[in-house]
Amino acid sequence: MLKKVTIQADQRGLLFHKGSYVKKLMPGTYNYFSWSQSTVVVMNIAKPFDVEGKDLQLFLHDEDLARELNIVRVQDHEYVLRYEDGQFVQLLKPGIYAFWNILRKHTFIHTDTRQAELSAEVDRSILPKLTAYVQAFEIASNESGFLFYDHVLQREISPGKYYFWKGPVSVMVKKIDLRQQQMDLIGQEIMTEDKVTLRLNFVCQYKIVNPLRALEMKSFDEQIHIQLQLMLREYVGTLKLDDLLKRKEDIASFILSRMHEKSEEFGVQFLGAGVKDVILPGEMKEILNTVLMAEKKAQANLITRREETASTRSLLNTAKLMDENQTLFRLKELEFLEKICEKVGSISLTGGGDLLERLSSLIGERKPASKS
Repeated sequence: MLKKVTIQADQRGLLFHKGSYVKKLMPGTYNYFSWSQSTVVVMNIAKPFDVEGKDLQLFLHDEDLARELNIVRVQDHEYVLRYEDGQFVQLLKPGIYAFWNILRKHTFIHTDTRQAELSAEVDRSILPKLTAYVQAFEIASNESGFLFYDHVLQREISPGKYYFWKGPVSVMVKKIDLRQQQMDLIGQEIMTEDKVTLRLNFVCQYKIVNPLRALEMKSFDEQIHIQLQLMLREYVGTLKLDDLLKRKEDIASFILSRMHEKSEEFGVQFLGAGVKDVILPGEMKEILNTVLMAEKKAQANLITRREETASTRSLLNTAKLMDENQTLFRLKELEFLEKICEKVGSISLTGGGDLLERLSSLIGERKPASKS
């Protein structure tokens, strides 16, 4: 009794006898006795060459089969990108692979993972398919980056996006912000020369101009913070409280000039500084408020005295003018009469006589001086 095996045009057969590989079978129909110990494994040539339970090396001695296969050996330090007819298909990890080269053209790109950065020949459009094998670092336009391999500095990198293999080399990127930055010193307790303890809120603006120098310093921000603290104590400690309050604006100039001396050491350009607040102890506030109130009262009294003196002087001048000019005196009387009438609702007159004469008598019409 026969058993029939048919191999299609897109297939190849592998003939085994008693479990050992014999040869490759081309498309066609093959008949075997049912009691025969021969078996045929039918392979789809559109798929990778892979025989379950058999090592690839068992088939490579067959030159006829080998001519129809692409054999790819991926070393331990490699990844291989496989393309079919120019289109990316998969990434191959270390091992040996075989692919039928009959229906499709296979191309392979070998990459050395010991060279951590992806080479230019790796098309960036396929990277979303390689997220398990590739890591990315992005440097913004306002940053400078430093690339490290196994904790060893390699180079400074400019703004952009960089891709690296997740391989034997440990990759790290440190970023330095090149924008203007601000450092706040809040509630710095400092004692003045006259032993008054006060608190200062101080601010300083700076910009990193030498990012490598900033990177080489441990706790870069903290070191600038400490320098500002020391300089504030140095300046405030030489002044009495009254002098400090009068020369508060000078603190910024002093600190800024001293920090300019440190610019090269820190790799920083210091742009500005200033005192935001001077906070005094509660008792000192009360004392200063009392002094200030006394000063303001004294100023108010002085202004009042000046106004009274000016008013008296004005009355004296007016009296002299009216004494010398009778017409001016009469006009002044009429002005007061007008003011009195504004306050009076009605005027009742009894008896005869002319109304004008009565009003004249109210204001005490003066008789002309007799001529001697």
